[in-house]
Amino acid sequence: MTNPKSLSGTELIDCARANAKQGLKEAAYYCGYGEDLSTFQNNLKQACQDIGVEFHELSDLITDQQVVKNQGGIEIAPDSPSSL
Repeated sequence: MTNPKSLSGTELIDCARANAKQGLKEAAYYCGYGEDLSTFQNNLKQACQDIGVEFHELSDLITDQQVVKNQGGIEIAPDSPSSL
């Protein structure tokens, strides 16, 4: 059974993306789905389809930027938005 506070839509996508590196069970738990992995995956897939994001598995949500940060790369960015 799902938690009555389970996320949906873009909030679900954002939460799943933030927790994707920790695995499916952790992401489902933090998104409010507890151990209901099937409902979590179905709702996440539908949320991604609704905004036009291709989704096959949770690792699809891990961005290249997140991968670079984990590999010890450097991020080059301005100090502030006005410094562009």
